[in-house]
Amino acid sequence: MIEFVLGESDLVDVRFAVSPLSELTLSLRVLKDPAKYPLHVPWARRIRDVDTEVLLALSTGRGWTPDFLSPRPLTPFTRIEDEFAALRETPTRTLRRDLRAVFGEVPAVLRDRGRMLDALENYWHAALARQWDRLRAVLEADIGHRGREMAQHGLAAMFAGISDRITFTSPVVQVRIVGAEPRRVEAGGQGLTLIPSVFARRTAVPVDPGAPPLLIYAARGAGTVWETGLVRGPRALAGVLGQVRADLLAELAQPCSSTDIARRTGVTVSAVNQHLRALRDAGLLASQRHGRSVVYARTELGDALVSHSVEQGSDAASQSLPRT
Repeated sequence: MIEFVLGESDLVDVRFAVSPLSELTLSLRVLKDPAKYPLHVPWARRIRDVDTEVLLALSTGRGWTPDFLSPRPLTPFTRIEDEFAALRETPTRTLRRDLRAVFGEVPAVLRDRGRMLDALENYWHAALARQWDRLRAVLEADIGHRGREMAQHGLAAMFAGISDRITFTSPVVQVRIVGAEPRRVEAGGQGLTLIPSVFARRTAVPVDPGAPPLLIYAARGAGTVWETGLVRGPRALAGVLGQVRADLLAELAQPCSSTDIARRTGVTVSAVNQHLRALRDAGLLASQRHGRSVVYARTELGDALVSHSVEQGSDAASQSLPRT
């Protein structure tokens, strides 16, 4: 059991952040053991021209990786360029300390600092750079959902919604992690940073007990990250709203950014935004800005309208069946 003890100042400093480098690091597990990540296998099969020897060596068979690959973000929406720059400036002794903490001894293939860092940057450009808008949309949508849940229902409900392996009984956050040695970490005014990940299967914490409190968890909606197209809206709803807006409303059972919807449908962002704003003005959607993106999600009224339309469609279909 991992315990984070939050003081008064820490309780008001539970924050969310997106870390491209952490996402890169967690994606290495897919390369290491693709059978455990069937959702991401089609993406992994398209990766070419990367230093596989180095990349596979950075993750243990249990999925552990050195802490320098999962830094605590300094801003909510950190850029990969800034994280790579910080990594380049990290002292060699720190890199080796973190590697030894995971592997016992530094693997031979990871002793060449330059090769290791070059391999990570090349991997980003080969495998993740062109997909980042898609990944970030899921992560930002998750943060929007967690923020609303925390505001409406409190910290305990928010943590419970992240994972059944996390419990919060003020002032302690308890995290059950298989194979991790029990430890109790006093936040001591450092707060607690929560990082959603598309590639995480379960929660993760730093290897170093003295590292700033940080928790990585599986993002809500990660299963939709490689999908294209929209959910088809109920026919009854399309008759009132029009098919495009009915489709959008049906799609937004999970929060999503207008940019991501435009990418998935091939429609311009301006056209998508026009429809989404109309649905928001009607009280069927709520919107929240995250960095450069605006994330939309259905309201309770929107949920009720879609649910009722589906039920009406099912009733109509059953009544039209021939009797025997």
